[in-house]
Amino acid sequence: MPSNSADSAWSPLRQPVFRALWLAQFASNIGSWMQTVGAQWLLIAHGAALLSLVQVAAGLPVLVLALPAGVLADLADRRRLLLAVQGGMAAVAVVLAVLAFAGRLGPWTLLALTLLLGCGTALNGPAWQALQPTLVPREQLRPASALGAVNQNVARAIGPALGGLLVAAAGVGWTFALNAVSFVGILVVLARWRPADAAPRSEQEREQALAALRAGTRYVRHSPRVRRILLRSALFVPGAAALWALIPLTAHQTLGMGSAGYGLLLGAVGIGAIAGAWVLPKTAGLLGNDRTLALAGVMFAAALLAVDYVPNVAIAWLALLVAGVAWIWALSTLNAALQLGLPTWVRARAVAFYLLVFQGGMAVGAFVWGLIAQWAGLTTALAVAGALLVVGSAVSKWLPLRDRQVDPTPSDTWPEPQLVLEPAPQDGPVLVIVEYLVPEPNVGAFAKAMERVESSRRRTGATSWSLYRDAARADRLLEIFTVRSWSEHLAQHHERYTGIDREFEAEAKALTEREPMATHAFMEHS
Repeated sequence: MPSNSADSAWSPLRQPVFRALWLAQFASNIGSWMQTVGAQWLLIAHGAALLSLVQVAAGLPVLVLALPAGVLADLADRRRLLLAVQGGMAAVAVVLAVLAFAGRLGPWTLLALTLLLGCGTALNGPAWQALQPTLVPREQLRPASALGAVNQNVARAIGPALGGLLVAAAGVGWTFALNAVSFVGILVVLARWRPADAAPRSEQEREQALAALRAGTRYVRHSPRVRRILLRSALFVPGAAALWALIPLTAHQTLGMGSAGYGLLLGAVGIGAIAGAWVLPKTAGLLGNDRTLALAGVMFAAALLAVDYVPNVAIAWLALLVAGVAWIWALSTLNAALQLGLPTWVRARAVAFYLLVFQGGMAVGAFVWGLIAQWAGLTTALAVAGALLVVGSAVSKWLPLRDRQVDPTPSDTWPEPQLVLEPAPQDGPVLVIVEYLVPEPNVGAFAKAMERVESSRRRTGATSWSLYRDAARADRLLEIFTVRSWSEHLAQHHERYTGIDREFEAEAKALTEREPMATHAFMEHS
């Protein structure tokens, strides 16, 4: 029903903090897109390769900073981190505006400052996305994710149009100046907001940065669902990057448009995104997430081909409407699939891997399509990008986004170890031996169930894991795993042990004769 879809799509905006941050981010996104148009228009006379470097400079820092930013966002106060990063980005935008007005903004200076803004975006991304699930109820995560994409794409509709008109009327410098001003709203909202869960961690609770990075990497490595989401992103994003990298050249060379026309043309993507967000709940309900994402890839590929092979402004505008629908379907589906299954303790680090694939794919893709367009022409570049998107959609049925319901909420049902000696937090490695008594007919099924337990143990901190069968007693099996330190093993018992981990362990325990018995041993450090 349309009314229900609308209610579902926009309901997160009823949450006051989410609404305030959403509106502030909207203003900031408009400023960013105005600046992008100004930067691209400054470089359009320098060829496709140099023009594509605007996207590369904006996205390349993610490849280096995404993972450290994810660790920082999980360990630090996210509100203060966002305040510092947004303030730094505002300062860089001011420098860009001053240089532009002074006539001293050359191509390489522009790219260097765009790179600095890209560093800010890379540091901002994990903290911002990890913050979103704390602002809305769990059942509103999908529409909240869609609204985040709507935010970006409505800004994409308005920002380029305003930027193009501003470049034509007053010059490029004003796009940089208004981008600097656009940071004010989000800085004010963040400064005034006091989240309920902002209490700092104690020194014992706070992970060391390197250990936290290892833990996040281990979680992603041993989470098949997260790996599939990352792979599906990698199959969509590089091909889609061709549109953002090459549409200025298409508007200028193929359609003969100026800066104002280019801004209005790119605005069609944003209008399509609004329509896509409106119908996404119904579409996903009818098709499911996997088919919706596959359809988005095919639609985006068709839009790429139409823009270049039919050199008509009206056709290009309609094609970009379709691209906007496809873009928001893909972003919202991938983002919601990721967020719905992530436990709190590792959320920002897992999001960092997602941003690494997504933004890194955008940056590398933009560079590759720019080179192909420079050497082989626009038509060839867009055709290859479209073919890549179709291939990604075709293989999607072998890479489902989710194969079972995931419960990422913390669970405290793992019993505390009964100890005579209490290890210090830094003591380790810790050896854990769990004894199971399994009736002979159940051994095969038990071993199969323990494969999921292994995945759980490794995701939550185990650095090694094995399952042994006692040669002297056929029904006795030993699970043996190690954890780097006692503090990390305690984290397994508390914030890292979630509903899905409890479910995996319960499936294995159901095949045993009695409650398992655990033994702990550790290496002391003076």
